[in-house]
Amino acid sequence: MTERKRVRPQLSDEASSYIRALIMSGSLRPGAQVRPEVLGEALQISTTPVREALQSLRVEGFLELVPRKGFQVAPLTGKDIRDIFRVQALIGGELAARATLNASEGDIAELEALHHELIAAAARHDEVLLEEKNHAFHREINMLADSRKIIWVMGLVTRYVPRRFYSNIQGWPQATVDDHSKLLEAIRSKDAATARQEMEEHIMHSGELLAAHFDERVAASEGSDEAPDQAQGLARV
Repeated sequence: MTERKRVRPQLSDEASSYIRALIMSGSLRPGAQVRPEVLGEALQISTTPVREALQSLRVEGFLELVPRKGFQVAPLTGKDIRDIFRVQALIGGELAARATLNASEGDIAELEALHHELIAAAARHDEVLLEEKNHAFHREINMLADSRKIIWVMGLVTRYVPRRFYSNIQGWPQATVDDHSKLLEAIRSKDAATARQEMEEHIMHSGELLAAHFDERVAASEGSDEAPDQAQGLARV
């Protein structure tokens, strides 16, 4: 009983993250039917945590519950994605500015180490490690800001921002390397204003790449004669 209660929320969160990424990437386009059994099979979990995830995503506005049809992907546009990233950019810029003022030489060395690991992952086309190091880099900056409430708000916003599949978006790996390099230079120089600007531009750039990727995938699927296909979306994420 205790083990079940501890594990199921983790599975539900995993399913939520997975489905959210499918939607934000355009792999599950607006109007696509979302079947718990298909998702459960893809994630190799039971349908119970999947159903819990679907209910959560309905509350978040990613899904709609249609009578006699079940869950469907709610309307979403590239503009919606850009709006989400704009909010994230404003918060991220503030955190970067505060982190710049707080960062010690040791903290900067840690950021540089993460950045070098990210560069190496990009050079090897190691998508999993690249996204992992990108997340770690941003998390380190957020923690250096030492602003718990702002970090908490950032956590709410980034729930809508998927961590997976970025490395598959054309231009994102190199843009990330370049943007992080400029941001690091500002942090080294203790230039909080420039760090804020670089972080805002970096997040907005990532959002633009994702929104363009989303628009392209939705346009391609709408241009075909096929109905929204959940199975195809699952295979391509």
